Formats: sequence, C-alpha cells, structure tokens
Amino acid sequence: MSVAGFPRHRARPRRRPSARSTQVPGRAGRGAGPVRQVTAAASIALLALLAGCSSWGDGPGYYWQSVTGHLAVMRGARPIDELLAEPGLDPLLRHKLALVLDARRFASAQLALPANGSYTGYADLGRPFVAWNVFAAPELSLKLKEWCFPVAGCVGYRGYYDPQDAERFAARLRAEGYEAFVRGVPAYSTLGWFDDPVLSSFVRYPDGELARLIFHELAHQLLYVKGDTTFNESFATAVEQAGMERWLAAREAAGADPALRAEWQRFAARREQFLALLERHRAALDAVYASDALDGDKRAAKRRAFAALRSDYEVLKRQWNGYAGYDRWFAQPLTNAHLASVATYTGQVPAFRALLARQGGDLPAFYAAARRLGELPRAERERALAALTQPQAHPALTLLIPKPGR
Repeated sequence: MSVAGFPRHRARPRRRPSARSTQVPGRAGRGAGPVRQVTAAASIALLALLAGCSSWGDGPGYYWQSVTGHLAVMRGARPIDELLAEPGLDPLLRHKLALVLDARRFASAQLALPANGSYTGYADLGRPFVAWNVFAAPELSLKLKEWCFPVAGCVGYRGYYDPQDAERFAARLRAEGYEAFVRGVPAYSTLGWFDDPVLSSFVRYPDGELARLIFHELAHQLLYVKGDTTFNESFATAVEQAGMERWLAAREAAGADPALRAEWQRFAARREQFLALLERHRAALDAVYASDALDGDKRAAKRRAFAALRSDYEVLKRQWNGYAGYDRWFAQPLTNAHLASVATYTGQVPAFRALLARQGGDLPAFYAAARRLGELPRAERERALAALTQPQAHPALTLLIPKPGR
C-alpha cells in the first residue's frame, strides 16, 4: 500500500543470483548505491514492469518510457550522508533525511529487515509525483480493467512517468467506453532489485508515516509471493505495525519527543477512517451493480452514491478539524475506477500478528514462518492463515509453522 493507503507500483520479485554490481549508466558514481543487474536484458525487462503492466501489443514505446523514466529517477539520486554534510541544506529536509536514516538503521539492526542501499539516497524529482497511474472500469461495474505480462501476471493499472502520457491513455480508454481516472503516485518499490531512493514526492510526509513507509517497503523486499496481493500487503502491514511500535518505543526511551507517537496515531487513524469510508460506499455500490435493477436505476443509484460519498467526506474533514489530506482524491469527477482502485488488501493482518505472537515476538522466526506459508499452494496458505485467528489453532499448524527456538 502507498503512503495514503493506496497501491503503489511494484515489480515482481524473483530470486536474485549473484552478480557484479554496476552503476546505472550516466550516474557517474553518485546516487543511492549500486544497481543490482544480472544482464542488460533482464534489467530492461524488469524496468518495463516498474510503472505498471502492459499487453505486448502496446509496442516498445510503453516499455521505453518505463526504462527511461526509472533510470532518470535513479540518476537523480544522491547519498543522504552527502546531502546532510551540506551546510545550506533546507532545515526541514535535513530533519526528514536524518529521520529516514535513523529508521533505515533501526530496520536492519532491530527489525532484521534487509541491509542494503535502499533509502540511503535522495532524489529531488522537481514534480509532485514520481509517476501517474491510470485506472479504468466499466460504467456499471467495480471490476478494474487489467493489463498483463507473461512473467509478472496482471494488475489493474497502467503507469506513466509523464502525466500527459497518462491522460492520453485515459482518454483512449474513455473512448472505448470505460470510466478512467489518473492518480499521481508518490512512490514505488523495485522490491530489492534496485536501491530505491527516498523521493521528494513523499519525503515531507509526517515523520511516523515516513518511517512506516520504510519498514513496509523493506518487508516487501524480504518476502513477496507472486499473485497474492492480500498475503503480501498483510505481511508488510504486520511488519510495519510491529516496526512502528518498536521504533517509537526506542525513540521515547532515548528521550525523543513523545508527541511523535500522538502525531502518528492521529495520522494513522485518519487514514483508516478514510479507507473505511471508501470501503463502505464501495460495498454499497457493488451491491447495486450486482442487483437485478434496470441499468437506468443503477445509474441513478450510482449518482446518489457518489454524492453521498462526497458529503460523508466533508463530515470527516470537520471531525478532523479541517484536515484536507485526501482532497486530491476528490479533485476529479468520481468514477467507478476511483472506488475500484482502492481495494482492501490487509484482511490477513490479524493472522500475521497472531503468527508473530506465536513466535514470541521474534521477528526472524516470524519471517521464517511467513516464508513457509508463502511456499504453500494458495488455498492451503489461506486456510492456515485463517486458522491462526481461531481460538484453537488448527493442529496442522503445529507442523506447518515453526515455534520459537526451533
């Protein structure tokens, strides 16, 4: 999930063989760290996935903009340590970058998350987003249109590094009869294939949200199962929650301002309220579309649903004392693609938290247990996760999941 609770770009991970590390062409030795490359062809194939999925019939142009867009981001990255040594650095940016390094060190030392070059560099993009996603859905359905790769599978968006390219593609989809909208993306993850830099598009987020993002994305580098978004997001969310609890406690023990915890809790609560609002209206509209009502009646119900959604959001904002952090989501006319793009992928978080408790809070043991779950066939994996939340865990879990100290 993204910093606002929305999905980010993710390339499919695969086991990384040993390979010589090389710099991104044109980087001149400056940046967040070496890029891991197996072959030039593999790198280009991976980069083509970074900004979303595409059918092969779209031609090389889409792949080329993905490659060049990502390489431009990487070339613009500079080591954070180098930036912090500059006396004229903006004070707020200095604070945020120092906090990122603190969270990054904590992630590796205390959370057993990957120790690599990710989030040790910073790229000033000079624009509000790193990329723009295009989502599309039919007029009377909340099922997203998908684009597929033979290797990576299918996802319900297309991503572009140029907003005009994204708008042109959205217009093409509308001409085909779809409802489409374009949303800016503040961050994406390469899942450890590259040393992802901190980006200007999210670096000024609240301190707690910035740390949460680091923990979440590093968790994806540790474990990612192809084709199971709910498993992946639930696992990473459970890791981020445990990480935030421990990071905040460590900072407070070291004498840091306890107001950070209150700020984080307030931000997280607002996000959860906003997502609950969207899920409530999404479910109601989904029921309308699944009904036997005439299409005209469905359209009328749809108009009422979107009007109610806007009204309920204004109520939330008043409860938040005017906080307008989600206004951008409402900036375009609401469509089915808006609601369809915000899916709930964290339903297995309670199971992962139970699994962590079963390991006595030992994160490496938890990761090993989660990895074993990820190797199971999907149906068996889901049964095992469901059993974890039952008062009496299924006996099969005794064999499936290692206990602390084993």
